[in-house]
Amino acid sequence: MSNYPNIFTPLTVRNMTMKNRVCMTPMGTNFGEQSGEMSFLHIQYYEQRAKGGTGLIVVENASVDSPQGSNGTTQLRIDQDNYIPRLYKLCETVHKHGSCISIQLNHAGASAMTSRIGMQPVSASNIPSKANGEIPRPLTKEEIKHIVVKYGEAAKRAQVAGFDAVEIHCGHSYLISQFLSPTTNNRTDEFGGCPQNRARFASMIMKEVRKQVGDRFPIMMRISADEFVEGGNTLEDTLELLEYFQEEADIIDVSAGLNSSIQFQIDANYLADGWRSYMAKAVKDKFGKPVITMGNIRNPKIAEDILDRGDADIIGIGRGLIADPDWVNKVELGHENLIRKCISCNVGCAGNRIGVNRPIRCTINPAVNEGGDYRKKRINKPCNVVVIGGGTAGLEAACTAAEVGCVTFLVEKQDHLGGLAAEISKIPDKKRLYDFPDYLINRAKALKNLFIFTNTEAHIELIKGFKPDIVVNATGSNPLLPPIKGLHDSMAKEGSKVASIQDMIDNLGNYPTDMKGQNVVVIGGGAVGLDVVECFAPRGANVSIVEMLPQIGKDLDPVSKVSTAELMKKYSVNQMPGTALLEVHDDYFLVKKGDNEEKLSFDYGFVCLGMRANAPILEELKATFDPRDVEVYNIGDSVRARRIIDGVQEGRNVLNVLEKRDFL
Repeated sequence: MSNYPNIFTPLTVRNMTMKNRVCMTPMGTNFGEQSGEMSFLHIQYYEQRAKGGTGLIVVENASVDSPQGSNGTTQLRIDQDNYIPRLYKLCETVHKHGSCISIQLNHAGASAMTSRIGMQPVSASNIPSKANGEIPRPLTKEEIKHIVVKYGEAAKRAQVAGFDAVEIHCGHSYLISQFLSPTTNNRTDEFGGCPQNRARFASMIMKEVRKQVGDRFPIMMRISADEFVEGGNTLEDTLELLEYFQEEADIIDVSAGLNSSIQFQIDANYLADGWRSYMAKAVKDKFGKPVITMGNIRNPKIAEDILDRGDADIIGIGRGLIADPDWVNKVELGHENLIRKCISCNVGCAGNRIGVNRPIRCTINPAVNEGGDYRKKRINKPCNVVVIGGGTAGLEAACTAAEVGCVTFLVEKQDHLGGLAAEISKIPDKKRLYDFPDYLINRAKALKNLFIFTNTEAHIELIKGFKPDIVVNATGSNPLLPPIKGLHDSMAKEGSKVASIQDMIDNLGNYPTDMKGQNVVVIGGGAVGLDVVECFAPRGANVSIVEMLPQIGKDLDPVSKVSTAELMKKYSVNQMPGTALLEVHDDYFLVKKGDNEEKLSFDYGFVCLGMRANAPILEELKATFDPRDVEVYNIGDSVRARRIIDGVQEGRNVLNVLEKRDFL
C-alpha cells in the first residue's frame, strides 16, 4: 500500500466516503431479467468486484422511462417502485464488503430500437445517433418535461434502494448527449442552437434530481468530453457547455466518444494506459470538482501517477475489473505480477453484448461471475495431470489443475511459454496482448505443484513416465496454407517476397519504417490479415487486402470494426472483398473477382488465410492410454483454430474432467 498512497487515500463527497480511489465504471452486461429487474447472477457479478476491494461501483445504466428509453433487451429499469427491493439487495450485498455503490440513470433516446421498444425512438431531432440507425422522432416540449421528472423520480428510488450516489449519463450518444451534440441536435427552439440551449435539457434534469434527493446525496454526471467526430463537441466546446449544467454535479465522470467514435469510448487496444486523463484535468481545472478519468488503465503505477499529478481524483476501471475483480486487493497486497490485466480485445464484453446481444464474457477471465471461487475446491485423491503445450489454453489448464491440488506437468517444445498470443504481441499495436501470457506465466511459477518443462518435445514415453490420470492436449495451430498454385513453393523459397504471419513477426525488425512507393498485398481479411495492414499502412506503403468473403473483418468486435475502418480510410487501403486467390508468383498474386482476373504486384506479399489445428500426437495418445484409466482432453486451437477466449474457457473446464473422474 505504501507504494500507492494516492490510490488508497479515502475520498468523501457529501455523505459518501470511498475507501480508495478506484471506481468501477458502468458497463452493460445483459445479466438483467427480462422484466428489467436485477438478477441474482447480476448481484453475484457486482459482489465479486466489491470483494476485490473496489472503492466505488457504478452499476450499468438503468432506464428511467421504459420502454421508450430502453437501450437493451435485458437492461435494468428504475422507472417503477417494484424494482426497489432487488436493487436494495444489491446495495446490501455490496456494502457488506466495504464498497460504495452508485447507479447510472439513462434514457436511450435515438439509441433505442423499434424492434425492441415497439415504437419509434425519440431524440432531440430527427437525426439518427449512429450510422444506418433509425430516424427518431423529435421530442415535444411537454415530453421533455415529462422525462425530466422521470429522471428525478428514478434518482429518488435509487436513494431509497440504498445507493450511495446516482450518475446521470450525459454522454455516449444517449438522449442527453443527443441534445448536447450539434451532430444530433438541429432544433430551433430553446433546446437547440447555442450551447446554453443545447445544455438546457441536461440542466433541467440535474436540478430535478437535486430537488428529489436533497442536499446530502452525491450526484455524479458522465460526459463525453470530446466526441471525436467531425462537427461534434471538442473538449473546448464541452467545457463551455458544462458551464450551464454542472452546478449540481458533485463528481464529473469524464469519458469520451459517441457511437460513431466508439473506439474512443470503449478504448481500442492501441490506446495507451490513461490516455484520456488530460480531459479530466481540463474539467477539474475549470470547475474545481472531483473528476473520474479512465481509458485502458491497467497499470497501478500509471493510476498512481495520474492521481499524484492531480489530473483526476478517481481512477475509473471498467473492462479491467471484468478481467480481474481483485485488481484493487492485488495492488494493495503487493501482488501486481498476478493482476490479470485486460488486453482490450473487446471480444467477450463489447463483442458479446453490443455485437450479438449475448451476456458478457471475458477472453482472459473464464469466470466473470464466480471469480476465484473454484480455488476452494480440492482433489479428494492423488491426481497427476500432464499438459502438452504452453500457450494460453495449456497454461490455464495447468494452473487450474494445480490450484485444486493436482500434481501437474507442463511440457512445451519451445524455449518459452505463451504460444501464439506471445508471438502476436510482438506486433507493435498488439503489445498489450502479452499481458495475458505474462500473467499466466507468473501464476504458473507461483504454484509449487506445477512442474514446467520447456525445450521439451512431448512423446509418449515421456508422458507415460509422469503416470498421468489426465492428459491435456493443447498443441495449438499452424498457419493454414491451402493447395493454391505456387503458394507452398513461394513460402519455402529463400529470399521470397511472400510471407506468413509468423514469417512477418520473425522479421519485424527488418522491414523499412518508410515504405512510400512500395506495394504490400495481404491475402486474407480476417483478424490476422488486418494485423498486417495495421502494421504496414502507417509506414506509407500502398496496401491492398484481399478477402474471399463479401466482407472484410466480418468477425471483428464492434470497437475493432470501427477503428479498422477508420485506419483503412485514413491510409487509403485498397479493399478487395469477394476476391479469391488463384495463384502465387514471385512478385504478384493472381486473384479473381467474379469473372475478372487481376495481377496484384507486390514488394511484400502476405498470406494470412487463418490457422488450422495442430495435434501431432493426439491419436497416439488416445491409442496408448486406456480411456477407463486416463482421460485425454483436447483443448484450444488443437481442436480447431479459434479465439483465445475459447481455449481459455476449455482450459478452466479441466475442472469438469476432474469431477467426471471423481477427483474433485
